[in-house]
Amino acid sequence: MSLKHSYTLIAPIYDALLAGATRSPRRKSLAPLAPHAPLQVLINGVGTGLDLPHLPRQHRYVGLDLTAAMLRRAVGREAGLHFHPVRGDAQRLPFADASFDAAVLHLILAVVPEPARCLAETARVVKRGGAILVFDKFLRHGERGWWKRALNPLTRRVATRLDVVFEEVLAATDSLARLRDEPALAGGWFRLIELRKN
Repeated sequence: MSLKHSYTLIAPIYDALLAGATRSPRRKSLAPLAPHAPLQVLINGVGTGLDLPHLPRQHRYVGLDLTAAMLRRAVGREAGLHFHPVRGDAQRLPFADASFDAAVLHLILAVVPEPARCLAETARVVKRGGAILVFDKFLRHGERGWWKRALNPLTRRVATRLDVVFEEVLAATDSLARLRDEPALAGGWFRLIELRKN
C-alpha cells in the first residue's frame, strides 16, 4: 500500500489518534516562531493541520502534503491565518531555493521513505539563518530498538517508520546546525529539535 493511499484512508481518524497527545509538544516546538516579524514559513507535511491552531498569526504559511484528503482537513483549521495549501511530495519540493524564512517538519521525517532527502529538500528551500523546527520519533544513535526495528517492515508500509535515526538523517545535510534537541514524549522517543541553516 502506498503512503498516499494509506494516508487517504487514515485521514478521517488521524486527529482522534494524535491531536490530544501531540498538542503540547507542537505548541512548544512552534514557540520560536512567535517573536519574529512576519515570515514566510513552510509546513512540510502539514497533514490535517494540527499545527495550525498553534501558529503565530503574523506569518504567511504554505502547507504541503501528499494527499488531498489530509489537505482538505487542514484547510478547515486555517481560520485567521495566511495559509496556502499545496499538494506535493515532501521529498521533492516544488519551490525555488531559499523561498522560505523558516520551516516546520512535524511527524513527517519518520513517515517519508527517504527522510534524509526530505530534510535536505527542506534545507534547500529555507534561507540562510532560517530555522527548521522538527517534532518526531527517532531512534538514538546506537540504540538497538529491537522491537521498533522488528515492527518497522509492517508499519512503514501503512503509516510510519520506526527505525529512523535522526543523527544519520542530519549527517546527510551539512548546511544545518542543531540548536536544540530535547525529549518530548514516550521517554524521549519523540524529540523536539531546532535546526539553523548556515
